[in-house]
Amino acid sequence: MDDSAEKTTLMHYLASGREALIWKLDGLSEYDVRRPLVPTGTNLLGLIKHVASVEAGYLGDTFGRPFGEALPWLDDEAEINADMWATPEQSRGWVIDLFRRVGEHSAATIEALPLNAPGRVAWWPPERSNVTLHQIVVHILAETHRHAGHADIVRELIDGAMGLRADNSNLPPGDAAWWQAYRERLEAAARSVRL
Repeated sequence: MDDSAEKTTLMHYLASGREALIWKLDGLSEYDVRRPLVPTGTNLLGLIKHVASVEAGYLGDTFGRPFGEALPWLDDEAEINADMWATPEQSRGWVIDLFRRVGEHSAATIEALPLNAPGRVAWWPPERSNVTLHQIVVHILAETHRHAGHADIVRELIDGAMGLRADNSNLPPGDAAWWQAYRERLEAAARSVRL
């Protein structure tokens, strides 16, 4: 496979993960996109801000192509986990726009460089810090889809909405009663195991 075809495939899956993250916000209130639903504080808008921040570094600084906008929540003196939640001043629209701008910058980096282009991840240990564009695109794909999975769970906790995309749930058909019976069956199976 040549670079062009492989880049097209990688970009397709990266775009799919980004779209899944943004879609998880649809129809929710400002409170619901921000509220933490697990002990670690994971929330939908914070996941998008985090993925944008990580991607800006990996597909920017790593290849000498800085994103060009200040991300103060990543500074050394920033509060821990400041990239994992949106402040009241950071609107949903602002976070989504940042995410899209980072995506455009990443696409420009991927288009401009060959997949074997060397880069350096300054925050990785020296023995692993020398990388290629291909390696980092795959890393970002994994990161994006991992957090899209987190968003799936958080959204389900908010209002029960499930699925891969608006046009493809990627789940078996079933109404609320079916899912409740399914969950009860799994709970009974889990309780029956004695190790």
